[in-house]
Amino acid sequence: MIMVEQLTPKLMNWASILDPQTRAQAELAATMPFIHPHIALMPDAHLGKGATVGSVLPTVGAIIPAAVGVDIGCGMVAVRTQLTSAAFTDDLARLRKSIEEAIPLSAGRYNHELTDGAAVRVAELEQRADRRGFDPAGYAANWRLQLGSLGSGNHFIEVTADETDAVWLFLHSGSRGIGNKIATHHIKIATRLCQQWWIQLPDPDLAYLVEGTREFDRYLAELTWAQQFALLNREEMMDRVLDCVRQWLGGPVEELERINCHHNFTARERHFGKDVWLSRKGAIEATEGKPGLIPGSMGTASYVVVGKGNPVSLNSSPHGAGRAYSRSKARKTFTQEDLRAAMKGIEYRDTAAFIDEIPAAYKDIDQVMADADGLVEVRHTLHQLVNVKGD
Repeated sequence: MIMVEQLTPKLMNWASILDPQTRAQAELAATMPFIHPHIALMPDAHLGKGATVGSVLPTVGAIIPAAVGVDIGCGMVAVRTQLTSAAFTDDLARLRKSIEEAIPLSAGRYNHELTDGAAVRVAELEQRADRRGFDPAGYAANWRLQLGSLGSGNHFIEVTADETDAVWLFLHSGSRGIGNKIATHHIKIATRLCQQWWIQLPDPDLAYLVEGTREFDRYLAELTWAQQFALLNREEMMDRVLDCVRQWLGGPVEELERINCHHNFTARERHFGKDVWLSRKGAIEATEGKPGLIPGSMGTASYVVVGKGNPVSLNSSPHGAGRAYSRSKARKTFTQEDLRAAMKGIEYRDTAAFIDEIPAAYKDIDQVMADADGLVEVRHTLHQLVNVKGD
């Protein structure tokens, strides 16, 4: 465990597990002239595109779109219920299948029609887009039907129980196809402008937009809209999961607490005497007293936390376990039998499609949380009863 390590004058590191490529990538990003005061590298840091996943980049007068990434607003939502795990012993496959039917899973799969709750949320997003002067349909004609869909990769829905045996519903998703297209569009614009202005970049994926330009303002408007889409997307899915559990139990499910937090986003914050654009790419806000969520991987623990407000970390903490193996390497290394062994006792869809999500493909979540001891306090430790993922 390390408390914090200064790798360069503008790079602070909390990751005790850090491969050379990831370190080199973060050091390169830290050379950008508008970083203030430094980049904070979280315990779950791993190689990303341009900016490292698990990094916090404070910038003055510019934003690097790749420092947020293509899943704008990706994050977690969790609900604590009055139930205990004793209610989740029989026919969990039926519950899993009902969730899989209620929520479109996998890339490119969306709703056929809007639920009443989704229609209300879509109306809010339409108003927000109108106020920001853009039409989301220009990016994706079916964006309304994307609200309430999960996606694939490391996105998931889970029924979990904490150390007191209280049941939590827990899910991970972002801004779906619409967010991806918004991000990709603005990354291309930033790249084109840096080339047009003859700006020499240490990495082409660190292309940036300059504050005060039309292109910067347009990105910021659409970025904040996509972040709200992601938050409402999680709210819509969580409402559907609650309904599935109620129908499965044949009784009430009380919502005692709800936490919804981004881990891919940009916000205006003040750090070390300056107002900065703070981009968290695979990191959550951990301001003192602020609740947050840190998932492990399928088959390992997840955490409900509260921030400690560490100023050197820029009030941030890790967002999960962080990959130790690329998806292709994981598929070459592990087998479906390995996955079955890792998921023993958890209801999940038994398919080879999830091999690249096996817990062994990720960093040890216990080590990540040990590294994060100075950033967050653990309130609850959650273990899965049911896991739902998209192919």
